[in-house]
Amino acid sequence: MSKINIAVVGIGNCASSLIQGIYYYADKTEADAIGLMHWDLGGYTPADIAVVAAFDIDKRKVGQDVATAIFARPNCTAIFCDNVPQTGVTVKMGQVLDGYSEHMANFPAEDSFVLANAPQLSKEEIVAELKNSGADMLLNYLPVGSEQAARFYAECALEAGIGFINNIPVFIASDPEWAARFEAKGLPIIGDDIKAQLGATITHRTLTDLFKKRGVKLERTYQLNTGGNTDFLNMKNQARLASKKVSKTEAVQAVAQERLEDRNIHVGPSDYVPWQNDNKVCFIRMEGKLFGDVPMNLELRLSVEDSPNSAGVAIDSIRCLKLALDRGVGGVIYSPASYFMKHPPRQFPDDQAHRLTEEFILGERTN
Repeated sequence: MSKINIAVVGIGNCASSLIQGIYYYADKTEADAIGLMHWDLGGYTPADIAVVAAFDIDKRKVGQDVATAIFARPNCTAIFCDNVPQTGVTVKMGQVLDGYSEHMANFPAEDSFVLANAPQLSKEEIVAELKNSGADMLLNYLPVGSEQAARFYAECALEAGIGFINNIPVFIASDPEWAARFEAKGLPIIGDDIKAQLGATITHRTLTDLFKKRGVKLERTYQLNTGGNTDFLNMKNQARLASKKVSKTEAVQAVAQERLEDRNIHVGPSDYVPWQNDNKVCFIRMEGKLFGDVPMNLELRLSVEDSPNSAGVAIDSIRCLKLALDRGVGGVIYSPASYFMKHPPRQFPDDQAHRLTEEFILGERTN
């Protein structure tokens, strides 16, 4: 099988964990494949993934080799692979647009980011970089709320003739107009808003589905999250949270027995705690009624390293998108999107989404 050449926009904690993971698992075996659907997925292993182009706007990353940039501040995720070799791929200055929130300038540079003073590449230059690099797909890891920037890079992927994976809660794959544009070009897309291997949303969904299957009437629920990475710092700007709250809330509502009124469900980020770094702490409460209308409640606390928690999911998503490219399938790849993303165009319970994705991998489903 050929290599899977990926381009990445946003060299933050999630990109760091993904790239570390590619090298961490390069010399492992199937028995060591923790957090992956399969060691060999459709003929591709993690070692077949190569970063060939990268874009960012932080001065500590722009101009650096990708292997250096993924460990630069303000990245603060766990280092589980400290022998990532120099890749020969330099992080290029991308377009700023709405890719950062100005309130972050009020925090220490070590915790926030420092805007690079390098000239921004034009759309034509970014498209040329994607084409010349031989990228098969572009992964979007921009900050939450980067509505203009996310659509700009989706446009670049379309013009470059490559696939697109939208890992953030800006609605592109789940927007019928954008989905139609990728289908018309014969280019596959997976989105929107990547799930973690075992994070707040997937846990909340699973419990909500369990309530439904066990006949427990869910009446009220909340999910509160705290963290100390730049994602949580960025989300202190409430204006950037609209799509994130929709994505996370809909992921839970989609598997409930009946939709809760807005006042009875709260799902979303809570606050930024600097010393937590990339550790994310989630608090879930669910209130309902059992047989005989007897009340019950459940409370759960979950603590995870946020960025590695989605890296294995990203590796599986990359390989599924590559299968679509190999098969000449364009448009939304619905089955993997439903399993890997919080806000896919089509929501399925997770066990069904898993089965549909396995069928896609085996070639029993086209998308």
